[in-house]
Amino acid sequence: MVNQKAEEWFSRGYLQYEKGDFEGAIAFYKKAIGIQPDFYKVWYNWGEALYELGQYKEAIAAYDKGIEFKPDLYQAWYSRGNVLYRLRRLGEAIASFDKSLAIQPDYHEAWYNRGVALGKFGDFEDAIASFDKALAIQPDYHEAWYNRGVALGKLGRFEGAIASYDKALVIKPDYHEAWYNRGMALGKLGQFEGAIAAYDKAIELKIDKHEAWNNRGIALKNLGRFEDAIASYDRAIELKIDKHEAWINRGIALNSLERFEDAIASFDKALAIKPDYHEAWNNRGVALRQLGDLEGAIASFDKALVIKPDYQEAWHNRSMAISELSDR
Repeated sequence: MVNQKAEEWFSRGYLQYEKGDFEGAIAFYKKAIGIQPDFYKVWYNWGEALYELGQYKEAIAAYDKGIEFKPDLYQAWYSRGNVLYRLRRLGEAIASFDKSLAIQPDYHEAWYNRGVALGKFGDFEDAIASFDKALAIQPDYHEAWYNRGVALGKLGRFEGAIASYDKALVIKPDYHEAWYNRGMALGKLGQFEGAIAAYDKAIELKIDKHEAWNNRGIALKNLGRFEDAIASYDRAIELKIDKHEAWINRGIALNSLERFEDAIASFDKALAIKPDYHEAWNNRGVALRQLGDLEGAIASFDKALVIKPDYQEAWHNRSMAISELSDR
């Protein structure tokens, strides 16, 4: 039996919550709990307000109180899982989602968030199974289709990933993340023209997506369109000056155009940002060798090998440079 006054305080608190006044909501919830400590609905909503304020540990305590008074409060188990996920306590988050789903098996959001947590855990097969459960209940759940694609991609099942991204894009055509990930999957399959088209869609929807500009450049490079690739890398760098991947990729394209001094300048930029970037040291060595600076090349290969002693490409390049130096 709910105390009428406690219900009134709860209603006033919920009204404040709806207005975005989470602290005001909590003040009223405290009054309700002061009258009726076992009012589980208040504890749950108190947890929701604390969650919105970023007070995650306190939110868990509130959800736990709600569950103490009503163990089948599946919404509290679900919200508890979301907070634990935010705290990177993935195993506990999954256990909370499982509790919620044991009570309410058709709770598609819980299946989805369970899948996301499993994906973060690296358990991609189980993540896909959870997304499938969510989609069986809610077939137009574009986020579930997208994350299903991500999990399939992590397993190297790129055609399946593309099919999932396509499902997401039928539902939400302006989903730039799905276009971007579709491009990555196509690139993995060697379908570089298709990858570029997907990156172009991602960029059309989000012009400042530096990752798409960088990966677009990689696809162009793989087609031998080095000047166009450099232009894409330049856009990525313009958007994110410290994007070391774009600097090294720019250098590799410049190497392919035999613009070795410009390539070295790009590798140096990458290394200023990420000094332990062994690929940049190796490619810098390649450019120096092409310019005839064999001592400088060997020094660069040595740097790469200090960072990654089993880097076979750098060992090979180093031996070639040493051989050329001994022939002088």
